[in-house]
Amino acid sequence: MVVPVGVGIGVSVAIGVYARLHEGTGTAINLAGFSSGLAAKSWLTAAAFVFAVIQLYSAMRMYGRLGGAAGPRTASAHRWSGRIAVLLTIPVAVHCLYALGYSDASVRVLAHSLLGCFFYGAFVAKMLLLGRRDAPRWVMPVFGGLVFTALTALFLTSSVWFLSTHGLTF
Repeated sequence: MVVPVGVGIGVSVAIGVYARLHEGTGTAINLAGFSSGLAAKSWLTAAAFVFAVIQLYSAMRMYGRLGGAAGPRTASAHRWSGRIAVLLTIPVAVHCLYALGYSDASVRVLAHSLLGCFFYGAFVAKMLLLGRRDAPRWVMPVFGGLVFTALTALFLTSSVWFLSTHGLTF
């Protein structure tokens, strides 16, 4: 478990160092239909959070926490909701890293920056640990919980903040 966790830590640190050294350009993504990059990243993060909730529900079904046996469709829904959630975060991360770079302008922004680095590091560690048959049973729930918690906190410090201060802006 040391190598996957070490790689995850390395990913978190590398993203943080890049963000700190890179001077933000101010623009990165402008998705059709959105008024700004911040609006796009807020809605993409909100969508990723919805898929993360599906991840949590399906994981709880697979681990027998909701009663009844989970079938192959539950496992498939779990895999695909995770893939979609992470894919939705990639343009958000590109925008944050390229357009904004590092910022500690407020506690919210600093927390958001650190959580973004942590999210991708935890995700990488989880994916590397996923194929390990010798890993203890607690590993996947713990790392899945770390990824879910980080994405939830990112959602709260970005989407919820943006939509509560700017309204339902697209």
